[in-house]
Amino acid sequence: MRVVANLFVFSMILSLLPTLFQPTPANNPVAAQAQTATKSWLIRLIPPRPTFANDATPAEQAVMQQHYAYWKDLNDKGVCIFGGPVLDPKGAYGILVVNAATENEARALGEGDPSVKSGLNKIEVAEMRVAFVPVHHG
Repeated sequence: MRVVANLFVFSMILSLLPTLFQPTPANNPVAAQAQTATKSWLIRLIPPRPTFANDATPAEQAVMQQHYAYWKDLNDKGVCIFGGPVLDPKGAYGILVVNAATENEARALGEGDPSVKSGLNKIEVAEMRVAFVPVHHG
């Protein structure tokens, strides 16, 4: 039991290391602005049915093409960090990670998705700490 407790404490310390070495807002006004200006948010895109990835109708596929164009544009602008489908055997769903100042702003980005506007998909939003971003994905 003691080993488990020690491992837990060690993992907590490791998770805090990145924040310990960041410049403090008092010492660095640019860091202060960056810390308050943006956070990362995970948007989970929930399809209308678990089989949606395999049986979308032509009309649904057309909406999903608009969905792709919407997020690709936000990715090109640096608002959407990355995203794509999760091919879970229990049912595919989408994830998108965005930069936004508040949860409401992140939610507005998700609600601006044509597939959400049309009522085809739903979203869930949660704050996320991005440890690293894909740079060598191919």
